[in-house]
Amino acid sequence: MGQVSLRDIRKSYGSTDVIRGIELEVRDGEFLVFVGPSGCGKSTTLRMIAGLESISGGELLIDGQRANELRPSDRGTAMVFQSYALYPHMTVAENMGFALKMAGVGRAQREEQVRRAAETLRITELLGRLPKDLSGGQRQRVAIGRAIVRKPKVFLFDEPLSNLDAALRANMRIELSRLHQELGTTMIYVTHDQVEAMTMGDRIAVFNKGRVEQLGAPMALYNRPANEFVATFLGSPRINLVPRPSTQGATPEHVLLWNTLGGGANAAAVRAGLRPEHIRIANAGEGIPATVVLAEHLGDSSILHLQVQGLSELINAKVGAAHMSCSKGQTVGLVPDAAWALCFDAQGQLLP
Repeated sequence: MGQVSLRDIRKSYGSTDVIRGIELEVRDGEFLVFVGPSGCGKSTTLRMIAGLESISGGELLIDGQRANELRPSDRGTAMVFQSYALYPHMTVAENMGFALKMAGVGRAQREEQVRRAAETLRITELLGRLPKDLSGGQRQRVAIGRAIVRKPKVFLFDEPLSNLDAALRANMRIELSRLHQELGTTMIYVTHDQVEAMTMGDRIAVFNKGRVEQLGAPMALYNRPANEFVATFLGSPRINLVPRPSTQGATPEHVLLWNTLGGGANAAAVRAGLRPEHIRIANAGEGIPATVVLAEHLGDSSILHLQVQGLSELINAKVGAAHMSCSKGQTVGLVPDAAWALCFDAQGQLLP
């Protein structure tokens, strides 16, 4: 079992509140991702679960047992950090088995558990090497293996892929997802990378200023964000937000776009949003007139940054190969797919 319950969890440093009452139920066997910008409290919350930070208020339960006062070694958790923290003078096998050795596990049993973990991570051939002889990805696998041999109830990952290059991060995302499927153990994963969150998590908890803004399945949060913060944090390029036109001086293009996105039919709406992939590019004279300010051609797709008369912010559109020829200064027509439009009120909350 590996169920974790956070009940009104709080953390303060003196008079400064950094975690402001988190309510969260982590299901047994799920892969839950904490995501948010730097300083939002996601790593602090993870460290409180691990026992590396004291809890100022609220209650932490692991499999129904209060864990606030338990030592880290008694909580049934294992943590993998951003830094690999391997002992340089020990082999891979010795690094992976060190915690077991300190716990008094016999040599034969220790070697067997290390061997099984190495097979799972596909690093058996590395067991005799020293850390200096390993690549970054291999070192991270060893750090994960060191956690696996302890057979914890809950794995805790604190931005473990941040030190890897883009290609290695992509490979390790696949490996960690495969590992979760094989082990079936509860995993809580902290990242600021929305791609990691969207591709790896069964559910995502979006953190902001010490609170959880929204919790849910990745695509549910992407398509129906609870508020503007979640809407803008998830998605690249970010969602387009169009403000309500002023009663005086608004351009016809601005008004047409606002009404197309449903803002005109919702009296409480102050901003309307639409993701870049939900805008079709048409020939000039069709849809809403716009001028291409910049075209970023990515190979399989292009990101067009477009100026609509009357808007201070550019509109971004993600388009396919058919529009690779779009260039700076070109006039095109925007055809938004209004079925995907979102409207937000003055407090930034999603409107029905």
